[in-house]
Amino acid sequence: MLILVLTVCKGSERSIIVGSKPFTENYVLAELLCQLIESNTDYVVERKFGLEGTWVCFRALEGGEIDLYPEYTGTGALVILKSEDQRDQQFENLRNTFEERFGITWLEPFGFNNSWALVVLETLAVERNLQTYSQLAEQTDLRAAFTHEFLGRKDGWPGLQTTYGFHFKEVKGIRHSLAYSAIMEGTIEVMDAYTTDGEILQYDLRLLDDDRRFFPEYLAAPIVRLETLREFPDLEGVLNTFAGKIDNARMQRLNLQANEAGDGYSQVVADFLMEHGTVEKDVLGETRSSMILRQTGRHLFLTGLAVLMACLVGIPGGILMSSNQRAATFIMGFANVVQTIPSIALLGALIPLLGIGFKPAIVALFLYSILPILRNTFTGIMDIPKSLTEVADAQGLTPSQKLTFLVLPQAAPVIFAGIRTSTVICVGTATLAAFIGAGGLGEPILTGISLNDTGLILSGAIPASLLALIFDLVLGRVAVAVNPNK
Repeated sequence: MLILVLTVCKGSERSIIVGSKPFTENYVLAELLCQLIESNTDYVVERKFGLEGTWVCFRALEGGEIDLYPEYTGTGALVILKSEDQRDQQFENLRNTFEERFGITWLEPFGFNNSWALVVLETLAVERNLQTYSQLAEQTDLRAAFTHEFLGRKDGWPGLQTTYGFHFKEVKGIRHSLAYSAIMEGTIEVMDAYTTDGEILQYDLRLLDDDRRFFPEYLAAPIVRLETLREFPDLEGVLNTFAGKIDNARMQRLNLQANEAGDGYSQVVADFLMEHGTVEKDVLGETRSSMILRQTGRHLFLTGLAVLMACLVGIPGGILMSSNQRAATFIMGFANVVQTIPSIALLGALIPLLGIGFKPAIVALFLYSILPILRNTFTGIMDIPKSLTEVADAQGLTPSQKLTFLVLPQAAPVIFAGIRTSTVICVGTATLAAFIGAGGLGEPILTGISLNDTGLILSGAIPASLLALIFDLVLGRVAVAVNPNK
């Protein structure tokens, strides 16, 4: 039944799905590719932006959940191929390897090299005469915060620390956009950045020199499924429109403009395309209000379907538990264990099995929603006074009649309390579905965090909170209305 529901809900309309990682530049480049397609072809484009990191994006691409996204050559060689061979970092070799191994190709690079870098405030750099990483390695009293991906990658902090012998006072993980606020507030002194980050200009930060040349080149380019290029024959030429035409300085200015525009980065891209005369027809951007309305509908759909599935499984499961102690122990144990798994970890574990997007999101939400319904169904049935069941037995009611006319009506208030709890939990948990491209009100929240746009964060958080309150109120009244003893 679950597979059937997932298949039906996914739909059959074919569009070109463009993904992105959760930082400003990748949003800008992905939007650039989307608008190029929309303005120069008749192809339909679907955006799945803000996917959590390289592996989520690449697995989505490899599995056909998305068709393309902007990637970086150094990341392709060192992270995806897990190769430290410099020959694999050469563009033609990298492209050939990806085509042979994954059925994915690299289109022409945009023209800039967005390498990782360490940055400090200009005032601190002047005060301590910091020009290079080697000089920074001598500072042991500084606090550093790095992105979680940087902390875990060989071409990130582990390799960099070994190469330079860094020993900072504190090193912690942080989301990229939040690190800039932290360094300006003085809670950290060192962070990782991308060399084309607009914030470097905005906040007067100094890019220190990688004097031992640890970081390889990170040329940005679209990577696309070969199957997609065969299916959409005009696509490759359109996506190569800006091959070699965007240098580091231009990309840094675009990133700065996008940061200042917040969720209006799509307009920044549109203006850039107009400036270069590459737009042949108008591309109408989505307003914030229409986006929130659309994502609220998506959020309601995810929540409603997950809770419905949990009811269809949880209520029969609770009934079974009430009559079978062995089944009760196993089922409740499983549900309790699932509830202890961190939501991000569960979503990550489901990606290899179900890809990204709708399927893993709805399965995770279903699993998180089932425990309150199971538990309350079981509790509601077990709390029915024995005198009532004895009367039913004396009247000769069959088990199905007993269940229909006595057990479920008597347990209904407790069951609905479980559905109420489950729904409220699901509304909040559904915001995490945006990490894997399933949409919902988590999308503006995550985009707002990436773009440091408080208004955008609140535009997702406030509706999600209101939905939880509304569901809690409505289902609370339903629980009272179905109480046979009121």
